[in-house]
Amino acid sequence: MLTISLEKKEQQSFGVNLGGQNCTVTLSQQDKGLFFSMYMNEKPIALNVLCLNDVKLVRYKYLGFIGDLFFNDSQGNDNPTYSELGDRFSLYYDGDA
Repeated sequence: MLTISLEKKEQQSFGVNLGGQNCTVTLSQQDKGLFFSMYMNEKPIALNVLCLNDVKLVRYKYLGFIGDLFFNDSQGNDNPTYSELGDRFSLYYDGDA
């Protein structure tokens, strides 16, 4: 399992290699919560997925992405917010999911 470094920003986008897959991840804080989007080799894999605690973000193997990502609350069972990214809320990549 890999922990992905995040910044405490309402909007952020970054490139990351996940299990040999070139990905671009975008996180966006909205009124209803934190949203996740990801492209792999410029192909959309997940778009505007609401980030929930310990819930997979990609979910569907037919999309061609190996593994999955999820957020975890280290202090309870709340859903992630940008202001505590990297401290209370961590983003993980599980290549075996």
